Amino acid sequence: MSSYLSWLAPRRNRLILCAVLVAAPIATAVGVPLPFTVLQPGISVNTLGSYQGTEVITITGHPTRQTDGQLRMTTIAATLPDYSPRLPEIVSAWNDPNRAVVPRDSVYPSGQSVSEANQVNQQAMQQSQESATTAALSFVGLSPSQVHVDLKLADVGGPSAGLMFTLGIIDELEGNGSGKQGAAGDLTGGSVVAGTGEIDDSGNVGAVGGVSLKTKAAARDGATVFLVPQGECSDAKVDTPNGLRLVPVTTLDQAVKALEALQSGSGTVPAC
Repeated sequence: MSSYLSWLAPRRNRLILCAVLVAAPIATAVGVPLPFTVLQPGISVNTLGSYQGTEVITITGHPTRQTDGQLRMTTIAATLPDYSPRLPEIVSAWNDPNRAVVPRDSVYPSGQSVSEANQVNQQAMQQSQESATTAALSFVGLSPSQVHVDLKLADVGGPSAGLMFTLGIIDELEGNGSGKQGAAGDLTGGSVVAGTGEIDDSGNVGAVGGVSLKTKAAARDGATVFLVPQGECSDAKVDTPNGLRLVPVTTLDQAVKALEALQSGSGTVPAC
């Protein structure tokens, strides 16, 4: 009854509450379906490891290294577009800090079917993987003619795994073509780092939404650091789990430098 989305358009809670209060009187009984989607923290996946028995990142044509720690992408679980929650479920979710209620069309525009939503999200994931590969190889000074990267992550859609895919590729590559500091290896220092953020070919990190639920997924799965797009710091700070350090970034270079500073204990680490 739910799907995993790495992307979600953000909506302010006050607007959600207004929508619920307007819709509620329309329902002639508590059993009437309402046009909302219920969200909650989804899975997180270590991009340096495997998922459902398949390596998330496979690199051929260039030496790779044994990695330590974890770089976890995070998701949101959303009720499917053909499911309509009833008023009691909406009220229950509204009062639960680990769930959220949003208008259905903010997640599934134009009344998308399950198959249509899956197709859109898979296309966004594919583009995210291509941009992550381009950004990572450019960062370490390699070209696609030198190395082939294969990314696999079943049952997850949307573009916001881009940053964590990129960092995973960089962390697994042994050596680099540019000699850039930090361009290869041990970005985590053996710790569990999670995050979210869309990435483009040039390494710019974009906002994705839903970060207040993704931080909960990260903390649940052992993360102590969460990389968040700079513009979403305020959303990330909503009910941030104890022990989870928020690190805002706008570019891949900033993300790598922040992880290096965390590992070495020197230098400035940005904070929300």
